[in-house]
Amino acid sequence: MTPREQTLPRPTEAELEILQVLWERGACTVRDVHEVLHRRDGTGYTTALKMLQIMHDKGLVERDESQRAHVYRAAVSKQRTQKRFLADLVKRVFDGSPSRLVLQALGEHKASPGELRQIRALLDDLERGKRK
Repeated sequence: MTPREQTLPRPTEAELEILQVLWERGACTVRDVHEVLHRRDGTGYTTALKMLQIMHDKGLVERDESQRAHVYRAAVSKQRTQKRFLADLVKRVFDGSPSRLVLQALGEHKASPGELRQIRALLDDLERGKRK
């Protein structure tokens, strides 16, 4: 994680919804974000605009002002955000133990055959010392 990413605030639930839109679709206007959020939960245009402005002030999104309709894009990657939330979750809820998190998750939720293959491959790599 870059030093800049470490100093960014952790996104709120509402901000994560907007980031999901930007990660899925790439750069978007306020109207684009609003249309997706409105379909999901009825979010109004001015709410989407205000949230994007706040997120820009926080450094979570970048804004291209070269066109009439400002275009926003995520300033943080989905992978980095997931890692940050996961590290915090492991620390706060699972006493710093990643294995407790994995055991709890796999014990409570059924993994697909494809997911199980990925998990086995990761474990094999870890045992061989190929991953950190």
